[in-house]
Amino acid sequence: METLQDKGVVVTGAGGGIGAALARRFAAEGARVVVNDLDGAKAAAVADEVGGIAVPGDASVIVPEAREALGGTVDVYCANAGLGSGGSEAAPEEVWAAAWDVNVMAHVRAAHALLPDWLERGGGRFVSTVSAAGLLTMIGAAPYSVTKHGAYAFAEWLSLTYRHRGIKVHAICPQGVRTDMLAATGTAGDLVLTPTAIEPDDVAEALFTGIARDDFLILPHPEVAAYYQARAATPDKWLTGMNHLQQKWEETER
Repeated sequence: METLQDKGVVVTGAGGGIGAALARRFAAEGARVVVNDLDGAKAAAVADEVGGIAVPGDASVIVPEAREALGGTVDVYCANAGLGSGGSEAAPEEVWAAAWDVNVMAHVRAAHALLPDWLERGGGRFVSTVSAAGLLTMIGAAPYSVTKHGAYAFAEWLSLTYRHRGIKVHAICPQGVRTDMLAATGTAGDLVLTPTAIEPDDVAEALFTGIARDDFLILPHPEVAAYYQARAATPDKWLTGMNHLQQKWEETER
């Protein structure tokens, strides 16, 4: 893997969970890390821990400030901030809008701000924290599932459009990870995600393994590959199985 020594790295949503684990790992490799989070105190705490720079605020608009903090160059951008929005088609419009804005449009805005410089230099790395829900789906969480599908689709589009121009893209798609977001998923998460949940550090390790292999799709839970293949090969069988899981969940909610 190419050296990360002195590279400029930005991690959004890095006040805890997967983002903090990514910030720690990049810093351990010698990178200069910008730690972003809406919670300024959490961003500052992680930045102090890793010897990085805290740039709190909305992940959608931090590229210029982060670039300046890194001395003018961002080499790696980790679009990690996300909302685990639950609910059905009946979720309020503002829930859908917020999920779309954070889980998809923040990635689009970051890429729009980063790509002119990356294309001119002939290199850059965009890391999108998606979810296995972006490949499959998640019961009880329509806004999350739909927007994570969108995040995955955008990462795919970036990769197929710019890989011949030196742009590297990685989509991280874990199942359950022991974070505050998992804790907030309630009984649906208890049923589907908690039994095989991993630690945030495991996600960071999977990313670095994937970077070394130049993999686009990063699967911290390797079994997701088989689920994804089954979904594509026999969609009705897969949907029937997921519906059985939905019914099981509904029984626990009675």
